[in-house]
Amino acid sequence: MTPPDDANLGPSQQARREAILAAALELFDERGFHGSAVPAIAERAGVGAGTLYRNFASKEELVNVLFRQWKLRFAEPLLSSWPTPVSPRQRMASLWRYFCEFAREHPRALGFLELHYHGDYLDAQSVALRDSLHRQFIDLVAQLQADQVVRADVEADVIIAIVEGVFLRLHAELRHGHDWPPEQIEKRLGQAERCVWEAIRP
Repeated sequence: MTPPDDANLGPSQQARREAILAAALELFDERGFHGSAVPAIAERAGVGAGTLYRNFASKEELVNVLFRQWKLRFAEPLLSSWPTPVSPRQRMASLWRYFCEFAREHPRALGFLELHYHGDYLDAQSVALRDSLHRQFIDLVAQLQADQVVRADVEADVIIAIVEGVFLRLHAELRHGHDWPPEQIEKRLGQAERCVWEAIRP
């Protein structure tokens, strides 16, 4: 059975589909792809397994729909609204602020994207999207290097790894390892942002 197109769903069907996606996001984030069984996803969504399969042909399709949905939701605002008429230091602060806001609003989605980035269950469409977005970020960093906004003596993908790596590690600790008060969280995020800037500044 071919899963329905979102545009052709009625309100109740759309609500069930969104419930399935939300439940799958929670479980994929908590247990990973292989540890998340379809009956558990259906149970958490409050639907039967048959309803789930009428919306998604398989668990693989479900994880890929989620991956593409959240990958675009994270990347598109960043790529389309990258601040240009500001100083290099302000650009870094804006980027870090975007990361922090996305993490606060969608902590599970950020964890899900990181956990499933290299999954062998990603289909050709998801891999193409992932790689296309990565190339766009590489091109963006390369332009920043040409404009002497960030250091040009290292590869663009290393710059990306420095920024993302520090943030994602700290975000994981904030979610799973420490029960810090808000002011301590802000302090540590600010310290990390300053250290990252010192590492990539021209």
